[in-house]
Amino acid sequence: MEYYIESVGMSKGVTVWFTGLPCSGKTTIADKLAKVLKEKGRKVERLDGDIVRKGLTRDLGFSKEDRDMNIERVTFVAKLLTRNDVIVLATFVSPYIARRQQTREEIGSYVEVYVDASVEECIKRDVKGMYKKALAGEIKNFTGVDDPYEAPPSPEITVYTEKESVDESVEKVLEYLKKNGYL
Repeated sequence: MEYYIESVGMSKGVTVWFTGLPCSGKTTIADKLAKVLKEKGRKVERLDGDIVRKGLTRDLGFSKEDRDMNIERVTFVAKLLTRNDVIVLATFVSPYIARRQQTREEIGSYVEVYVDASVEECIKRDVKGMYKKALAGEIKNFTGVDDPYEAPPSPEITVYTEKESVDESVEKVLEYLKKNGYL
């Protein structure tokens, strides 16, 4: 028996990978985008660094090896969801270009969003006080303080959260997804 599934409201899977310094605005933008997409009937899953580290990767620290393993595990989950036509909104500092490139290659249907904000602005936004602790030497290997962040050389989308509103950043991502056949 054949089934007809109307394509209205359907989308092909894609992982939209938000990368940037801690407190740059990744989660804020992705949460708003998820709400918009769900209201339009899309299948959406959020993978967020803070949440994933409480479950899937709670055994990992913040060394380069552990950060890479964290992203490797998340990549596996994102790949499974993406191939099942889910729009995955992943928000991870993911500071290393090489690991993000491996993620891109493994998932295939992948859009990189660079959430650009200065360290100074991220420090102002830091409600958890993580930058303050890192600057005081209480936290080691903190991205943007004593561990590097490698900005993407050619992301599909760059949002400038010091200059744009959350809505403007969300609209940039939506426009890209529409233009490239994901919506």
